[in-house]
Amino acid sequence: MPEDLQLLIDGEWRDGSGPLLRSVNPAHPHETVAEGATATGAEVERAVTAAAAAADGWRRTPHHDRGAILARAAVALRTEADAFGVELSREEGKLAAEGIGEVRRAAQILDFFAAEANREAGELYASPRAGESIVVSRHPVGVVGVVTPFNFPIAIPAWKIAPALSYGNTVVWKPASVVPLLAQRLARALTDAGLPDGVLNLVVGAGSLGQAIVEHPLVDAVTFTGSTTVGRSLIAACGAVAKPIQAELGGKNAAIVLADADLPAAIDDVVAGAFRASGQRCTATSRLIVQADVADQVMEGIRARIESMVLGDPTTAGTDVGPVITGDARDSIAAAVRAAGSGTRLLTAGDLLPDIDAGHYVRPTLVEVSDTRDPLWTDEIFGPVLAVTRVPDADTALRLANDSPFGLSCALFTSDLAVTLHAMAELRVGVLHINSETGGADPHVPFGGTKASAFGPKEQGRAARDFFTSMRTVYLQGRR
Repeated sequence: MPEDLQLLIDGEWRDGSGPLLRSVNPAHPHETVAEGATATGAEVERAVTAAAAAADGWRRTPHHDRGAILARAAVALRTEADAFGVELSREEGKLAAEGIGEVRRAAQILDFFAAEANREAGELYASPRAGESIVVSRHPVGVVGVVTPFNFPIAIPAWKIAPALSYGNTVVWKPASVVPLLAQRLARALTDAGLPDGVLNLVVGAGSLGQAIVEHPLVDAVTFTGSTTVGRSLIAACGAVAKPIQAELGGKNAAIVLADADLPAAIDDVVAGAFRASGQRCTATSRLIVQADVADQVMEGIRARIESMVLGDPTTAGTDVGPVITGDARDSIAAAVRAAGSGTRLLTAGDLLPDIDAGHYVRPTLVEVSDTRDPLWTDEIFGPVLAVTRVPDADTALRLANDSPFGLSCALFTSDLAVTLHAMAELRVGVLHINSETGGADPHVPFGGTKASAFGPKEQGRAARDFFTSMRTVYLQGRR
């Protein structure tokens, strides 16, 4: 039976009053994973009002008490990781092992921000005036609107909600409507751990709810991960009223394989970077730049790996690649491949859209591109499609990697230290991997892109303080 979906408003789990939402299994679209009524604008209003009313009490709660709630929720997620991970796989489509790993990563994120209570909370400066000290303290920004995507339905919400709560903010959260069940699992873990009423509010429904949260005058700041198009509209809305926004947007990430690289290891990492989670990661490898001397060898290695991949139900042992999230996503990815220009060469065989139980499957695809102006090379596709081109040398490879409006992640495969140091200085990305795939982000270090891939302060690690807190400079004058 499908799981029941509910909203969380002011500490109460309640049915929505909007249209019915059905969350379906992308591997078996006839199968409903969860269903329930969505929120309306009136329920967004109640959620924001509840968050505003709870804000003073929560910010005055000792940081260690706030952290203890996060830590208890982390224990609950670890305890249920196998069950929640399979639910994640059924709802979102990534492999069950990846889903279980994501739930455990969410618990790790909660633990990191629970421990913020044990770290320094401000700074003390010397004053040029006798008898005075200068203290810089940090304070919550207030009510935070959180809008999250489908592709990491519990990890990305955790890395936004955990710091927001740890630093004393209250939250109104709108998850992607195609993955509401995992949102409910995270919210219940937090409320069951003792989160006070109104501190976290969950509203599920259409994208217009996110816009309503962003534009609400009682929402003090917004954090968003999603498409560049939607992100820019939210940035504009916040800019119109000078509201802080942190936005993680699109990517068109490059992997560079030079002739001196460990080629078998590079091939393994490029395949993982391009096709894990069916390519539906903002950090996925979607451009491959290969030095001409080894290009044929690398392309053949990747092609052979692709040909051996098993597509199918992501909860079934032996499956290598699951479906993409929706039929519309599947069709959009296929259309992008089919629209590629005459200068492209398809290197993989088989039906692009295999018929597997009517699921939303796209076969992993490798395409050689001779014209780097082709949309297959320049535009984000968000699926299991890897475009590859040849270059004569390392300098050309670095220039081509930078030749993109996006700047999220890049991978460089080389054994040359001088080239590595040059790349560290020249590549305009937020995340650089040397001899590892473009995907992956640890919770204790900053994450985020440059150029059109991001707006505002970085996420995760201690960098999260820069968005979720405001600084206050206090001049303490003692005896004169």
